[in-house]
Amino acid sequence: MGLFGKWSRRDLLKNSGVVAGVAAAPAAALAAPAKPKDMVVHIGTMEKNLFTEVGVRPILNARGTYTIISGSRSLPQVKQAMFEASHYYVQMDEMMEGVGKELARLNGCESAMVTNGCESAIVLATIACVAGSNIEKCQALPYIKGKDQVIIPKHSRNPYDVGVRVVGAELVEVETPDQLRAKISNRTAMIYIMSDPDEAKSALPIQTVINLANEKKIPVFVDAAAEEPMSPNVYMKMGASFVGYSGGKCLRAPQSSGMLLGKADLIKAAWFQASPHHNYARALKCSKEETMGLLAAVRQWYKRDHDAEQRMWRGWMEHVAARLKPINGLTFTYMEPQGLSNRAVRLRIDWDAGEVGITGNELEKHLNDGSPRIMTEPSTGHRPDMMASHITLMPYMMDAGDEKVLADALLKIFGNPGHYENPPVPTGAPASVAGTWLVGIQYSCGLGEQHFTLAQDGSNVTGDHKGEIYNAKLKGAVQGDMIKLQSAMPVGGNSIRWSFTGTVRGTSMSGTVDMGEYGPATWSAVRA
Repeated sequence: MGLFGKWSRRDLLKNSGVVAGVAAAPAAALAAPAKPKDMVVHIGTMEKNLFTEVGVRPILNARGTYTIISGSRSLPQVKQAMFEASHYYVQMDEMMEGVGKELARLNGCESAMVTNGCESAIVLATIACVAGSNIEKCQALPYIKGKDQVIIPKHSRNPYDVGVRVVGAELVEVETPDQLRAKISNRTAMIYIMSDPDEAKSALPIQTVINLANEKKIPVFVDAAAEEPMSPNVYMKMGASFVGYSGGKCLRAPQSSGMLLGKADLIKAAWFQASPHHNYARALKCSKEETMGLLAAVRQWYKRDHDAEQRMWRGWMEHVAARLKPINGLTFTYMEPQGLSNRAVRLRIDWDAGEVGITGNELEKHLNDGSPRIMTEPSTGHRPDMMASHITLMPYMMDAGDEKVLADALLKIFGNPGHYENPPVPTGAPASVAGTWLVGIQYSCGLGEQHFTLAQDGSNVTGDHKGEIYNAKLKGAVQGDMIKLQSAMPVGGNSIRWSFTGTVRGTSMSGTVDMGEYGPATWSAVRA
């Protein structure tokens, strides 16, 4: 019987976030009773733990596997494997070969390696296709490249294709099979495509891309980061050269781990680029602990009772809905998963804030500020012009018992939402802002120079937003001396969204700007 043999699969599902009483002895002594000083035990609580000691509030995760909230919670088998691995020294190339063979066997593919997340897999696959194992080309990166283009269907542009760009390769967008054929040249290193339900409906689904690429012997990388793996691997069966997965999502491996599947020669070239080798991707160092943790997660993936997990997650959402059903004005919708990513039913709750007394944004803030701290998928609904509100709950990364805590918190807020005033609106005639403005952006580190060219119709404002590199269209409004402007600079795969708020004072204006995940800054402007 293994270390966890006394646990049923159901117990593992319920307790997958905790390692209790795990022996830490070397392999030769695992059968012997563990000494108290050799035990690893989870002793923290939501109220007091190693994070609260440094002023960080842990989260009840009803949102999903987002990196910004630390992805997933690793399985007990993963924690144990990482702890065991920390007791040994190994030769890293030998470890890669042994783990790679096992990952390939488990996933039904030719070869495989562990990476630092799927982003790392994108980087390594790109370098393998650009330079192979040619040591001169490897050492000359990113300045000298034999092949310097990667073709990508426009529907696959995303924030993570930066993994291609950091190698120095140019991304070439295409939208049709004819365009793809026309863009393939002796500069083409690879074709990148993201697996997505929308991709399957497009003019360039994965199988079409692979078929066209194989005609010209061009490698294809399929980004399946958040997807569930299957054996034999579905994309390798289609003829893909590489497939990348995240370890820190459904696999519940270490958050900083990933898995690159592929053809043997290309996987060898990809590993050649990464640490411990002194090549271009030396920074992409995957430890023995992360490597063995990822392997443990993949082994467990093919043992887990996935149907039971689906029933469990739905049951949690049904519990929340049942608890909230007595609240007048709430409606509930079960959102079934689409495709292989984030496969768990979600619960959407809709209401009219004018009737219920609280908007989605206000509810979301209540949950985030409460104890325990709870995060859901981003809400909608704000005062005074968008009272139709909703939140969506994702059970994917919750633990057994979290559904009760979540239901209690929601019931308390909806049952006694409190009183909220509409935000004050400046009075008086709208300030005149038409014209060209020289704009300075004071970032937390550095200064940016931009231009606004604004047109005004009463309180409505439109115009052009000219940045130092990218441009966008502005729209917003002026109420009294207060101005609000929004724009989205179309950076490939990851638009920069700006939300300016400020005060107009004749020929100058100033205020704050919110750039979402890129944080806040201050801005000031003068008429040109």
